[in-house]
Amino acid sequence: MTSASPTNKPSSLFEAIELKKEYDDGSVPALRGVNFKISEGDFVSIIGPSGCGKSTLLNMLGTLDHLSSGSLLFRGKSIIDLPDPAAYRAKDIGFIFQSFHLLPTFTVAENVQIPMFGMPWSRAERKERAVKLLDSVGLSHRCDHMPLKLSGGERQRAAIARSLANEPAVLLADEPTGNLDSKNAVQIMELLDELHQERGMSMILVTHDLDVAGHAERVITMKDGLIVSDDKSSEKNSSYKS
Repeated sequence: MTSASPTNKPSSLFEAIELKKEYDDGSVPALRGVNFKISEGDFVSIIGPSGCGKSTLLNMLGTLDHLSSGSLLFRGKSIIDLPDPAAYRAKDIGFIFQSFHLLPTFTVAENVQIPMFGMPWSRAERKERAVKLLDSVGLSHRCDHMPLKLSGGERQRAAIARSLANEPAVLLADEPTGNLDSKNAVQIMELLDELHQERGMSMILVTHDLDVAGHAERVITMKDGLIVSDDKSSEKNSSYKS
């Protein structure tokens, strides 16, 4: 990705303006007026205690949940007004979840191909692309294995390969290391670092782990449905406790 010059700022990827989300007919406020801007190519982590609204916010960015009021823009266009949210998710968004969400009756390579089924590619092209993606995450030797034969770290690598299937504009990761031991967590974060640095991918990562959050260039801290700090250096967030 070409670096932006001082006179050419990176274009806006997401912008939230007084974003609110309420459940149970307004009796449970999850987001209480959130404002932020995220530029193309940013690597942002969102931290905060359970129930602070961070996963709700991530789901709204991926159109897995709907806002109650306010505005949420993707590249300057209102997400709520998208004519086909499913097409937006398929084309622009890559998801990485804590629980992997690999289909147990499909091979690893077949799982990676699932997001490609809506693309104008032949079966051979889909398989070739899946193999290349698995090779890029160090799993070329596991293409024909079933997910249950993989370790937790390998399953998350497969999930990351799947998230890249359609060359999305941004990766949304919800506790991507939450089900992993410390060694595998480090390896997964190193992989995400490589994707950000080598491909210039935009990434927004939700976590309660300060070590994981520290990989990002910017750390947003949430509490009680609000953003309480937005720092370029994760070291400023060392006082956060889950």
